Amino acid sequence: MLKEIPIYEIEHVKIGNAQDTEAKTGCTVLLFPQGAPAGIDVRGGGPASRESELLNPVAACEAIHAIVLSGGSAFGLDAAGGVMEYLEKQNIGFSVGDIRVPLVCQSCIFDLSYGRSDIRPDKNMAYQACMDAETNRPQSGNYGCGCGATVGKMRGMEYAQKSGLGIYAVSLGDLKVGAVVCVNALGDVYDHKTGQRIAGMRLPDSCSDSEEFMYQMYENACLSSLPSGNTTIGVILTNAAFDKTHMNKIAAMAQDAYARCIHPIHTTADGDTVYAVSTGTVCADINLVGTLSAHVMAEAIRRAVTI
Repeated sequence: MLKEIPIYEIEHVKIGNAQDTEAKTGCTVLLFPQGAPAGIDVRGGGPASRESELLNPVAACEAIHAIVLSGGSAFGLDAAGGVMEYLEKQNIGFSVGDIRVPLVCQSCIFDLSYGRSDIRPDKNMAYQACMDAETNRPQSGNYGCGCGATVGKMRGMEYAQKSGLGIYAVSLGDLKVGAVVCVNALGDVYDHKTGQRIAGMRLPDSCSDSEEFMYQMYENACLSSLPSGNTTIGVILTNAAFDKTHMNKIAAMAQDAYARCIHPIHTTADGDTVYAVSTGTVCADINLVGTLSAHVMAEAIRRAVTI
């Protein structure tokens, strides 16, 4: 029977947040001190990412040491340096002679049009997120990467709604699966249980949602391009034992939650990305874990816009 658990009960991962509430930007760090096999699935047309090719099944890397989810768009990719500095001081990383090289992947949302565009997550903020991860009690909502997240931007930022960081995890016997997601979507968000629209664009009287608005714009010959500055980025965590090839498949299955909960999704104006990380040794079926991954991701998305 499924049981909700705190995400910090998933072994061998520590999660921390840091944010600038005045500038409305932040970062969320997931640390894997022992190293962990990871996969990735990118379906949005405009991702801002770092070291994602490490997760290609044909790449030599078999485990990574951290994932950073941050604001700042491509400028925010500098934040990974702070995580590398923190891990190096802990003597964590891939051994190259006497040197330890931490392997850190990162994805960013575009939040520059919500808060201050000249302040972005940097090495210092990411280092603070690593320090926060030592307590390993991450908060949902307007924290970390979620500090600058918004949804429903089809008509521009003046019609958007605040979103945030969503966290949810479950156990099934000794199997644990959890999700961390920053929802910064072009589209609207729907409750995966009821199908009801729960967040998104503030609507004109003539349409019922962002998709309908898109159709009307096309009919009126007004849809020439979509507003840029979107992306939903998330991480699946499981204590099931899989290699990175299997984790790529699990990441792909978790994308079903994006399609279930966010409309429209995977556009050229989004950079939608899911990471999936194996942190334990539990034997489990890949199809079960992939299905649970979509389930926990859908609930994390719901919580990102309701907490």
